[in-house]
Amino acid sequence: MAKLKKAVQTEGAPAPVGPYSQAVAFGDLVFSSGQIGLDPATGKMADASVEEEAEQVFCNLAAVLEAAGSGMDRAVKVTVFLTDMGDFGRVNEVYARHFKEPFPARSCFAVAALPKGARVEVEAVAVR
Repeated sequence: MAKLKKAVQTEGAPAPVGPYSQAVAFGDLVFSSGQIGLDPATGKMADASVEEEAEQVFCNLAAVLEAAGSGMDRAVKVTVFLTDMGDFGRVNEVYARHFKEPFPARSCFAVAALPKGARVEVEAVAVR
């Protein structure tokens, strides 16, 4: 089984802020860890609008999926975490620029807090 499971690492997305992989490829599937709006070059959250933060989140997610031999167009399940459901519409607009029909299945949850003060976190399951 160990040969089927492979950690995914790319400099195109922020390094993990804890003991986890950016993603794990298992057979033909990729399971990403949650991506937040950290700039991979600086490792810092930009003081930006929620739209700009979400844009960075999706760029980070795309880099992780690409490093795993997949892509945003191959995502089958996406989970979005927001610290304020009032941001849902604005984040949804950014989301729609990164995913095309047929859209992946999706869940969205309000959470009390996210790492590094993020307002948006997104994880995905994709096919390679």
